[in-house]
Amino acid sequence: MRFELFIALRHLLARRKQVFISLISLISILGIALGVMALVVVIAVMSGFEKELKKKILGNTAHIMVMKYGGAINGYEKLTDTIGQLNEVKEAAPFILNQAMLTHGRQVSGAGIRGIDRNHDPLRKKLEGMLVDGRFFSPLNGSGNSPPEIILGSELAKSIGVKTGSSLRLIAPSGSPTPLGLVPRMQRFTVIGTYTSGMYQYDSALAYTTLEAAQKFFALPGQVSGIAVEVEKLYEAGAIAEKIRQILSYPYWARDWISMNRNLFAALKLERITMFIILALIIMVAAFNIISTLIMVVMEKHKEIAILKTMGLSAFRIMRIFVWEGMIIGFAGTLLGLAGSLLLCEILKRYDFITLPGDVYYFETSLPVDLQFFHLAATASLSLLLCFIATIYPSFRASRLLPAEALRYE
Repeated sequence: MRFELFIALRHLLARRKQVFISLISLISILGIALGVMALVVVIAVMSGFEKELKKKILGNTAHIMVMKYGGAINGYEKLTDTIGQLNEVKEAAPFILNQAMLTHGRQVSGAGIRGIDRNHDPLRKKLEGMLVDGRFFSPLNGSGNSPPEIILGSELAKSIGVKTGSSLRLIAPSGSPTPLGLVPRMQRFTVIGTYTSGMYQYDSALAYTTLEAAQKFFALPGQVSGIAVEVEKLYEAGAIAEKIRQILSYPYWARDWISMNRNLFAALKLERITMFIILALIIMVAAFNIISTLIMVVMEKHKEIAILKTMGLSAFRIMRIFVWEGMIIGFAGTLLGLAGSLLLCEILKRYDFITLPGDVYYFETSLPVDLQFFHLAATASLSLLLCFIATIYPSFRASRLLPAEALRYE
C-alpha cells in the first residue's frame, strides 16, 4: 500500500478520541450518497419518460408525412410509388386526415378522422396491436349498403357513450349547398372496435376509418391529405425527409416525426438539463462537507504532520495524504449512492408504486425508468470531480504547515 494512502486510512479510521471526526466523515459519505442516488434516479425516470413518449408517438404517427401546399394531393398512386422506391423507405401509403363531429344520442364530440389504407398503411399493424375490443377493418368494408366502419380511441368512445357494434353519426365541417342553404354533410358509421395507445391525447381525439370511406365522406374523390412513410432507421428520418423534399420539390413538403414534435422534445431536454444541474448542486453541497472534515483532521493531526515533515516528507506528499482522505470519502459515498440508485430503479421497474394519470400527463402508465450506463458513469465522474475539488484547499493548508510552528508549544 502506498505510504500516503496508508496514513489517510489511519486518519479516517479514527480511534475513540477522534470519534467526532469519524462521525463527520460518515455524514459526508451519506450526503454524497443521497445526492448521487437522487441524481441517477431522477435522470433515469426522465429518460424513461422521454423513451416511453417517443414510443407512444411512433405508435400513432408515421415516421415521415409528405403533404402538399394548398390542400389535397391528386394522383397520389404515382407519388406513393416514387417514395416507396427509395432504399431507405420501408413502406409508404396514402392517408386522409380531417376533423369531424361525432354524435351518438345527445353526446357530441369533435375528433380527428384518419382514413388509412387497410392493406399497406404503416400504422395498420400498430393499430391492430392496440385494439382492446372488436376487430380491424374487413376486406369488404364499404361494399353494398352496409355503413362504413370506424375504430375509436377508448377515451373517445367513453366520452360519447358507444361500444363495439354501436352506430354513430359523423358530421363534416364543410357542407353541401342546397336551395335552403348550406347543409352539413352527415353519414352513419358502425363502430367495429376501440383501441388504446396509452397516450391520452390520441385515445381521446382520434378515430380511424378506411381510405375509401374517408374519401367519400369528406368529398375527396381520387384525393388524399398526404403520404405516410415508414423508414428503416428512425433517427435518420430527418435526412430522409430532406431527400424526399428534394426529389418531389415544390409544392410538396415532408416532415419527420422529430420535427413534428420538436417543441415537446426540446422542453423535455431542457427539463432534464435543469434537473441535472439542480441535483448536481446537491452533490456539490455534500462534497464540500469534505472541506470541513479535512480541516478538522488537519487541526487534529498538526503534530503528526510536523513530525512527518521533519522526517523528510515533502509538502507535495503531505498534500497527497489529505487528497487521498477526501477521495476515499467521495468514493465511498459515490459507490453507496450508485448501489442505492440501482436498487431503487429496480424496485420502481418491478413494482407499480406510482401511476401517471393520462389526463394530466401525455400517457397513462406506471413511472417509467430507463437506467443507462452513461447515466451512472457521468454521475460518478461528476461526484468524484467535485470531491477532488473539495480536497484541494485543506490539503494545501496541511502542506504549508511549518513544523516549528506546530511543535512550538508541545
